[in-house]
Amino acid sequence: MTDEVLFATRDHIATITLHRPERGNALTQEIRDALVPMWDEIRDDPDIRCVIITGTGDRHFCTGADVDRVAARGGVRGGYGSAAQEVRLSSRQNGIWKPTICAVNGLVAGAGLHFVVDSDIIVAAESATFVDTHVNVGMVGAIENIGLAKRLPLGTALRMTLQGRNFRLTADRAYQLGLVDELAPPGGALDAAREIATDICRNSPNAVSLSQRAVWSSVEMPYTQAVEYGYTLLRMHWMHPDFTEGPRAFSERRQPRWTTGAE
Repeated sequence: MTDEVLFATRDHIATITLHRPERGNALTQEIRDALVPMWDEIRDDPDIRCVIITGTGDRHFCTGADVDRVAARGGVRGGYGSAAQEVRLSSRQNGIWKPTICAVNGLVAGAGLHFVVDSDIIVAAESATFVDTHVNVGMVGAIENIGLAKRLPLGTALRMTLQGRNFRLTADRAYQLGLVDELAPPGGALDAAREIATDICRNSPNAVSLSQRAVWSSVEMPYTQAVEYGYTLLRMHWMHPDFTEGPRAFSERRQPRWTTGAE
């Protein structure tokens, strides 16, 4: 483990904080290795219902891979397996079906975009910016950039990918284009993310997870196939205790007592 990435849980919310402010919260192999068991705990702990990922400080969310470390090593580790085996930074890449909110507190560059494009909800400080620098340092912009192309107009995703550091997407423009879902004042992204996470945690965890799957599936499937898959997920929930508890609690004018698997 490493103290360069922090993990904390409170009120059903797990918070992952990239913690290398002196290096722009850039990623190291140690951080990559530490993230995997964190995501495993999030998946396996029924008390965790929502995730926030952010960075330390107000200047940088994550400036991508620490290029000095890459240069010293002479490359990156891996390259012989599939992306699913070797790229395990984000919630989606670790098969997490609990809502993930990205609290973008500052500059995002390169590999930091993994966390952005794979999150369910993106909150950004008004001072945040988004840039992709892969091609500037002789690397291929692919996985994160494919994610950008799913969430941005194609031309904007290509400008970020091909122009590199000379094209920066401001938080306000990212909000206009739909990459960012909520703008917050400088220094306020994490607080805004916590408000959203708290709202999510009040809902049925099973219904939230299955709803999340249904929406994400629609990005990858033809419409008719996605609707049928969504209907399958919907019917699965009919057998869950929350399906009867929700209407009962509403009728009785009380807070629902959701089944989380921790009971």
